[in-house]
Amino acid sequence: MARYLDLHPDNPQPRGLAQLVDALRDDALIAYPTDSGYALGCRVGNREGRERILRIRGLDERHHFTLVCADFAQLGQLAHVDNAAFRAIRAATPGPYTFILPATPEVPRRLLHPKKRTVGVRIPDHTFVQALLAELGEPLLSSTLILPGEEEARTSGWEIKEELDHVVDIVVEAGETSATPTTVVDWSQGAPEVLRYGAGDPTRFE
Repeated sequence: MARYLDLHPDNPQPRGLAQLVDALRDDALIAYPTDSGYALGCRVGNREGRERILRIRGLDERHHFTLVCADFAQLGQLAHVDNAAFRAIRAATPGPYTFILPATPEVPRRLLHPKKRTVGVRIPDHTFVQALLAELGEPLLSSTLILPGEEEARTSGWEIKEELDHVVDIVVEAGETSATPTTVVDWSQGAPEVLRYGAGDPTRFE
């Protein structure tokens, strides 16, 4: 049965954050709110967590996982960013965008696209997520919580708790969130290509 953790959206309680980080370090899988709906998340080193996310979402091995980063410096350790991409991505973050970029050797092979050797990265504009990443001290392996047959991300922590009670370990509530997932921009080939239109303004990449 999943634990339900209710945190303040603007000033998350330090004790609750510490408990959440302890659980993540103990290989928990969490459902948590972002600036573009709920997501599933675990530590990058959590191999079983990756498989659990794929099962819950009904996805195959070709799925592009996202590494949720605290800031641009952390993003730059995980993905190769050329000069043109650097300026555009820097201007758009933090915000509701996911960028597909060539991965650096810092990223485990199991998290890369099997053929392209790319990875998704993003920097959310969300107080709780930023507080969580600061406490965790590392990126979070993540995937938008869109269940099979659905098109929008979930927005209610309590509904997620009821539906996914036996397949996730913790459900976090931390204020309202949008149902619109991130705008996904593939910048792995030297020029931006919008793969999914979402919450972020796509015109700056078209």
